Amino acid sequence: MTCCTPSRVANSTGGPAVVQPPHPSSPTPVGSENRARFGAAKTFVGTAGPVIPEDGEAIRRVTLRAFELELTTVTNARFSAFVAATGYVTEAERFGWSPVFRGLLPPGADFVPTAGPTPWWVRVDGACWHSPEGPLSDIAGRMDHPVVQVSWNDANAFAGWAGGRLPSEAEWEHAARGGLRDPRFPWGDDEPDDRTNLRCNIWQGEFPALNTAADGYLGTSPADAFAPNGAGLFSMAGNVWEWTADAFRIRSLSRQAKLRNQQGAKAGDKVVKGGSFLCHRSYCYRYRIAARSSMSAESSTSNAGFRLAFDAA
Repeated sequence: MTCCTPSRVANSTGGPAVVQPPHPSSPTPVGSENRARFGAAKTFVGTAGPVIPEDGEAIRRVTLRAFELELTTVTNARFSAFVAATGYVTEAERFGWSPVFRGLLPPGADFVPTAGPTPWWVRVDGACWHSPEGPLSDIAGRMDHPVVQVSWNDANAFAGWAGGRLPSEAEWEHAARGGLRDPRFPWGDDEPDDRTNLRCNIWQGEFPALNTAADGYLGTSPADAFAPNGAGLFSMAGNVWEWTADAFRIRSLSRQAKLRNQQGAKAGDKVVKGGSFLCHRSYCYRYRIAARSSMSAESSTSNAGFRLAFDAA
Protein backbone atom coordinates (compact mmCIF):
# COMPACT_ATOMS: atom_id res chain seq x y z
CA MET A 1 0.00 0.00 0.00
CA THR A 2 1.19 3.52 -0.78
CA CYS A 3 -0.28 6.97 -0.41
CA CYS A 4 -2.53 6.96 -3.45
CA THR A 5 -3.54 3.33 -3.78
CA PRO A 6 -5.32 1.83 -0.75
CA SER A 7 -5.23 -1.94 -0.51
CA ARG A 8 -8.31 -4.01 0.19
CA VAL A 9 -6.11 -6.50 2.07
CA ALA A 10 -5.41 -3.93 4.78
CA ASN A 11 -9.08 -2.94 5.17
CA SER A 12 -10.96 -6.11 4.29
CA THR A 13 -13.62 -7.66 6.48
CA GLY A 14 -14.17 -10.64 4.26
CA GLY A 15 -15.21 -11.20 0.68
CA PRO A 16 -15.17 -13.57 -2.26
CA ALA A 17 -12.63 -16.35 -2.15
CA VAL A 18 -12.84 -17.34 -5.80
CA VAL A 19 -12.16 -15.17 -8.84
CA GLN A 20 -15.04 -15.29 -11.30
CA PRO A 21 -13.86 -16.54 -14.73
CA PRO A 22 -14.67 -14.52 -17.85
CA HIS A 23 -17.68 -15.55 -19.90
CA PRO A 24 -16.83 -17.23 -23.23
CA SER A 25 -18.87 -14.76 -25.32
CA SER A 26 -16.88 -12.91 -27.97
CA PRO A 27 -16.48 -9.13 -27.91
CA THR A 28 -16.84 -6.64 -30.66
CA PRO A 29 -13.23 -6.44 -31.88
CA VAL A 30 -11.25 -3.29 -31.24
CA GLY A 31 -9.25 -2.63 -34.36
CA SER A 32 -5.54 -1.97 -34.56
CA GLU A 33 -6.29 1.70 -35.25
CA ASN A 34 -6.77 2.04 -31.49
CA ARG A 35 -3.29 0.64 -30.80
CA ALA A 36 0.33 1.69 -31.07
CA ARG A 37 2.77 -0.96 -32.27
CA PHE A 38 6.25 -1.35 -30.80
CA GLY A 39 8.90 -3.54 -32.38
CA ALA A 40 11.18 -5.92 -30.53
CA ALA A 41 13.72 -3.89 -28.60
CA LYS A 42 16.51 -3.89 -26.06
CA THR A 43 15.35 -1.27 -23.59
CA PHE A 44 15.12 -0.60 -19.87
CA VAL A 45 12.84 -0.20 -16.86
CA GLY A 46 13.33 2.61 -14.34
CA THR A 47 15.52 5.64 -14.73
CA ALA A 48 19.14 6.70 -14.45
CA GLY A 49 17.99 9.37 -11.98
CA PRO A 50 15.62 7.76 -9.44
CA VAL A 51 13.45 10.20 -7.46
CA ILE A 52 11.95 7.69 -5.01
CA PRO A 53 14.66 4.98 -4.95
CA GLU A 54 12.96 3.05 -2.15
CA ASP A 55 10.16 2.23 -4.64
CA GLY A 56 12.63 0.41 -6.90
CA GLU A 57 13.05 3.05 -9.62
CA ALA A 58 16.67 2.13 -10.37
CA ILE A 59 17.36 1.35 -14.01
CA ARG A 60 17.61 -2.23 -15.30
CA ARG A 61 17.97 -3.57 -18.84
CA VAL A 62 15.30 -5.69 -20.50
CA THR A 63 14.57 -7.18 -23.92
CA LEU A 64 11.05 -6.91 -25.31
CA ARG A 65 9.26 -8.78 -28.04
CA ALA A 66 7.09 -6.81 -30.44
CA PHE A 67 3.78 -5.77 -28.88
CA GLU A 68 0.85 -3.41 -29.27
CA LEU A 69 -0.65 -1.16 -26.61
CA GLU A 70 -4.04 0.50 -26.76
CA LEU A 71 -4.00 4.27 -27.10
CA THR A 72 -6.36 4.80 -24.19
CA THR A 73 -7.39 3.12 -20.98
CA VAL A 74 -10.49 0.94 -21.11
CA THR A 75 -13.52 3.20 -20.76
CA ASN A 76 -16.81 2.82 -18.94
CA ALA A 77 -18.48 2.30 -22.31
CA ARG A 78 -16.28 -0.66 -23.18
CA PHE A 79 -16.54 -2.21 -19.74
CA SER A 80 -20.32 -1.81 -19.88
CA ALA A 81 -20.33 -3.76 -23.14
CA PHE A 82 -18.26 -6.50 -21.52
CA VAL A 83 -20.64 -6.80 -18.58
CA ALA A 84 -23.70 -6.74 -20.85
CA ALA A 85 -22.26 -9.53 -23.01
CA THR A 86 -20.99 -11.74 -20.20
CA GLY A 87 -22.87 -11.00 -17.00
CA TYR A 88 -19.54 -10.54 -15.24
CA VAL A 89 -19.70 -9.36 -11.63
CA THR A 90 -16.66 -7.46 -10.38
CA GLU A 91 -14.89 -8.15 -7.11
CA ALA A 92 -16.01 -4.82 -5.61
CA GLU A 93 -19.61 -5.82 -6.25
CA ARG A 94 -19.06 -9.17 -4.59
CA PHE A 95 -17.23 -7.66 -1.63
CA GLY A 96 -20.04 -5.12 -1.34
CA TRP A 97 -17.77 -2.08 -0.83
CA SER A 98 -14.73 -0.29 -2.14
CA PRO A 99 -12.47 2.64 -1.16
CA VAL A 100 -13.47 6.10 -2.40
CA PHE A 101 -11.57 9.36 -2.18
CA ARG A 102 -13.59 11.37 0.34
CA GLY A 103 -13.47 14.56 -1.73
CA LEU A 104 -15.50 12.86 -4.50
CA LEU A 105 -18.41 11.71 -2.33
CA PRO A 106 -21.85 12.99 -3.37
CA PRO A 107 -23.74 15.06 -0.78
CA GLY A 108 -25.40 12.82 1.78
CA ALA A 109 -23.32 9.75 0.95
CA ASP A 110 -22.74 7.23 3.72
CA PHE A 111 -19.20 6.11 4.40
CA VAL A 112 -17.02 4.46 7.01
CA PRO A 113 -13.80 6.30 7.98
CA THR A 114 -10.58 4.32 7.65
CA ALA A 115 -7.83 4.17 10.23
CA GLY A 116 -4.23 4.99 9.40
CA PRO A 117 -2.28 7.75 7.70
CA THR A 118 -4.67 8.28 4.74
CA PRO A 119 -8.01 9.47 6.17
CA TRP A 120 -9.02 10.85 2.75
CA TRP A 121 -9.80 7.27 1.74
CA VAL A 122 -13.11 5.98 3.13
CA ARG A 123 -15.01 2.74 2.81
CA VAL A 124 -18.25 3.13 0.85
CA ASP A 125 -20.74 0.28 0.70
CA GLY A 126 -22.01 -0.24 -2.84
CA ALA A 127 -19.11 1.54 -4.53
CA CYS A 128 -18.25 -0.32 -7.73
CA TRP A 129 -17.49 0.29 -11.41
CA HIS A 130 -20.98 1.55 -12.33
CA SER A 131 -21.34 3.53 -9.06
CA PRO A 132 -17.75 4.68 -8.51
CA GLU A 133 -18.53 6.87 -5.48
CA GLY A 134 -21.29 4.65 -4.09
CA PRO A 135 -25.04 4.20 -4.61
CA LEU A 136 -25.69 7.95 -5.00
CA SER A 137 -23.36 8.07 -8.03
CA ASP A 138 -23.38 6.62 -11.53
CA ILE A 139 -21.36 6.79 -14.74
CA ALA A 140 -23.89 8.78 -16.76
CA GLY A 141 -21.90 11.45 -18.55
CA ARG A 142 -18.67 9.52 -17.93
CA MET A 143 -18.89 6.78 -20.54
CA ASP A 144 -15.69 8.04 -22.20
CA HIS A 145 -13.83 8.15 -18.88
CA PRO A 146 -11.63 5.25 -17.70
CA VAL A 147 -13.49 2.51 -15.87
CA VAL A 148 -12.44 2.49 -12.21
CA GLN A 149 -13.19 0.36 -9.15
CA VAL A 150 -11.87 -2.66 -11.05
CA SER A 151 -9.37 -5.09 -9.55
CA TRP A 152 -6.39 -6.74 -11.24
CA ASN A 153 -8.52 -9.88 -11.48
CA ASP A 154 -11.36 -7.93 -13.13
CA ALA A 155 -8.92 -6.36 -15.59
CA ASN A 156 -7.60 -9.79 -16.55
CA ALA A 157 -11.14 -11.08 -17.05
CA PHE A 158 -11.87 -8.22 -19.45
CA ALA A 159 -8.54 -8.74 -21.22
CA GLY A 160 -9.26 -12.42 -21.78
CA TRP A 161 -12.66 -11.59 -23.24
CA ALA A 162 -11.19 -8.92 -25.51
CA GLY A 163 -8.35 -11.13 -26.74
CA GLY A 164 -5.62 -9.08 -25.08
CA ARG A 165 -3.68 -8.96 -21.84
CA LEU A 166 -2.26 -6.53 -19.33
CA PRO A 167 1.10 -5.02 -20.29
CA SER A 168 4.24 -5.78 -18.38
CA GLU A 169 5.84 -2.92 -16.48
CA ALA A 170 8.65 -2.90 -19.05
CA GLU A 171 6.22 -2.68 -21.97
CA TRP A 172 4.28 0.09 -20.25
CA GLU A 173 7.39 2.21 -19.62
CA HIS A 174 8.81 1.63 -23.10
CA ALA A 175 5.51 2.77 -24.61
CA ALA A 176 5.16 5.73 -22.24
CA ARG A 177 8.53 7.14 -23.34
CA GLY A 178 7.14 7.43 -26.87
CA GLY A 179 10.57 7.27 -28.51
CA LEU A 180 12.32 9.67 -26.11
CA ARG A 181 15.54 8.53 -24.44
CA ASP A 182 14.81 8.78 -20.71
CA PRO A 183 12.12 11.44 -20.16
CA ARG A 184 10.62 12.11 -16.77
CA PHE A 185 7.14 12.35 -18.28
CA PRO A 186 5.52 11.03 -21.48
CA TRP A 187 6.00 14.45 -23.14
CA GLY A 188 9.55 15.10 -21.89
CA ASP A 189 11.01 16.75 -18.79
CA ASP A 190 8.74 19.81 -18.65
CA GLU A 191 7.19 19.80 -15.17
CA PRO A 192 3.41 20.32 -14.92
CA ASP A 193 2.29 22.96 -12.43
CA ASP A 194 -0.86 24.17 -10.69
CA ARG A 195 -1.76 27.04 -13.00
CA THR A 196 -0.75 27.11 -16.66
CA ASN A 197 1.33 24.06 -17.59
CA LEU A 198 -1.52 21.56 -17.36
CA ARG A 199 -0.13 18.56 -19.20
CA CYS A 200 -2.13 15.83 -17.49
CA ASN A 201 -4.93 15.17 -15.01
CA ILE A 202 -3.28 15.47 -11.61
CA TRP A 203 -4.05 17.45 -8.44
CA GLN A 204 -3.73 21.23 -8.46
CA GLY A 205 -3.62 23.05 -5.13
CA GLU A 206 -2.92 21.72 -1.65
CA PHE A 207 -3.48 18.02 -1.13
CA PRO A 208 -5.86 16.83 0.26
CA ALA A 209 -7.68 19.99 1.36
CA LEU A 210 -7.92 22.03 -1.84
CA ASN A 211 -8.11 20.98 -5.47
CA THR A 212 -8.49 24.04 -7.69
CA ALA A 213 -9.27 21.78 -10.67
CA ALA A 214 -7.29 24.13 -12.88
CA ASP A 215 -7.13 21.35 -15.48
CA GLY A 216 -10.93 21.12 -15.49
CA TYR A 217 -11.32 17.91 -13.50
CA LEU A 218 -11.81 17.04 -9.83
CA GLY A 219 -11.87 13.32 -10.59
CA THR A 220 -11.29 11.34 -13.76
CA SER A 221 -11.21 12.95 -17.20
CA PRO A 222 -12.09 11.43 -20.59
CA ALA A 223 -9.51 8.84 -21.58
CA ASP A 224 -8.23 11.03 -24.41
CA ALA A 225 -8.65 14.46 -22.78
CA PHE A 226 -4.97 15.46 -22.88
CA ALA A 227 -2.44 15.47 -25.71
CA PRO A 228 -0.88 12.07 -26.50
CA ASN A 229 2.80 11.22 -26.29
CA GLY A 230 5.03 10.62 -29.29
CA ALA A 231 3.59 7.15 -29.82
CA GLY A 232 0.00 8.41 -29.78
CA LEU A 233 -0.79 7.11 -26.29
CA PHE A 234 -3.12 9.18 -24.08
CA SER A 235 -2.87 9.79 -20.33
CA MET A 236 0.22 7.76 -19.56
CA ALA A 237 0.63 10.25 -16.69
CA GLY A 238 -2.22 11.07 -14.32
CA ASN A 239 -5.94 10.38 -14.63
CA VAL A 240 -5.92 6.79 -13.29
CA TRP A 241 -3.33 4.31 -12.09
CA GLU A 242 -2.97 1.46 -14.58
CA TRP A 243 -2.67 -2.20 -13.66
CA THR A 244 0.23 -4.15 -15.16
CA ALA A 245 0.77 -7.88 -15.38
CA ASP A 246 3.73 -7.88 -12.98
CA ALA A 247 4.02 -8.75 -9.32
CA PHE A 248 5.46 -5.87 -7.30
CA ARG A 249 9.07 -6.43 -6.33
CA ILE A 250 12.01 -4.17 -5.51
CA ARG A 251 15.33 -5.39 -6.89
CA SER A 252 17.55 -4.47 -3.97
CA LEU A 253 19.50 -6.26 -1.27
CA SER A 254 18.56 -3.73 1.39
CA ARG A 255 16.70 -4.88 4.46
CA GLN A 256 13.88 -2.45 3.76
CA ALA A 257 13.42 -3.80 0.22
CA LYS A 258 13.44 -7.41 1.39
CA LEU A 259 10.76 -6.66 3.98
CA ARG A 260 8.60 -4.82 1.47
CA ASN A 261 8.99 -7.67 -1.02
CA GLN A 262 7.92 -10.19 1.62
CA GLN A 263 4.87 -8.10 2.54
CA GLY A 264 3.98 -7.59 -1.12
CA ALA A 265 4.26 -11.27 -1.96
CA LYS A 266 2.01 -12.16 0.98
CA ALA A 267 -0.59 -9.60 -0.10
CA GLY A 268 -0.38 -10.53 -3.80
CA ASP A 269 0.69 -7.02 -4.77
CA LYS A 270 0.83 -6.03 -8.44
CA VAL A 271 2.58 -3.10 -10.08
CA VAL A 272 0.47 -0.08 -11.02
CA LYS A 273 1.86 2.73 -13.18
CA GLY A 274 1.20 6.29 -14.24
CA GLY A 275 -0.20 8.01 -11.16
CA SER A 276 -3.69 9.47 -10.99
CA PHE A 277 -5.79 12.59 -10.55
CA LEU A 278 -4.81 12.52 -6.86
CA CYS A 279 -1.07 12.88 -7.46
CA HIS A 280 0.82 16.08 -6.72
CA ARG A 281 4.54 16.75 -6.55
CA SER A 282 4.27 17.81 -2.90
CA TYR A 283 2.64 14.55 -1.88
CA CYS A 284 2.74 11.65 -4.34
CA TYR A 285 5.24 12.36 -7.09
CA ARG A 286 4.43 9.16 -8.90
CA TYR A 287 3.04 10.41 -12.21
CA ARG A 288 6.55 10.09 -13.64
CA ILE A 289 7.24 7.26 -16.11
CA ALA A 290 9.70 5.45 -13.84
CA ALA A 291 7.52 5.81 -10.74
CA ARG A 292 5.63 2.79 -9.51
CA SER A 293 3.19 1.74 -6.84
CA SER A 294 1.38 -1.40 -5.81
CA MET A 295 -2.05 -2.77 -4.97
CA SER A 296 -3.20 -6.26 -4.06
CA ALA A 297 -4.83 -8.12 -6.93
CA GLU A 298 -8.29 -8.02 -5.33
CA SER A 299 -8.18 -4.29 -4.59
CA SER A 300 -10.15 -1.62 -6.43
CA THR A 301 -10.27 2.14 -5.99
CA SER A 302 -11.83 5.27 -7.49
CA ASN A 303 -8.51 6.15 -9.17
CA ALA A 304 -7.31 2.90 -10.77
CA GLY A 305 -8.07 1.39 -14.18
CA PHE A 306 -6.18 -0.36 -16.99
CA ARG A 307 -5.36 -0.53 -20.69
CA LEU A 308 -4.76 -3.57 -22.89
CA ALA A 309 -1.66 -4.92 -24.56
CA PHE A 310 -1.48 -7.46 -27.39
CA ASP A 311 1.24 -9.69 -28.76
CA ALA A 312 2.24 -8.34 -32.15
CA ALA A 313 2.17 -10.67 -35.13
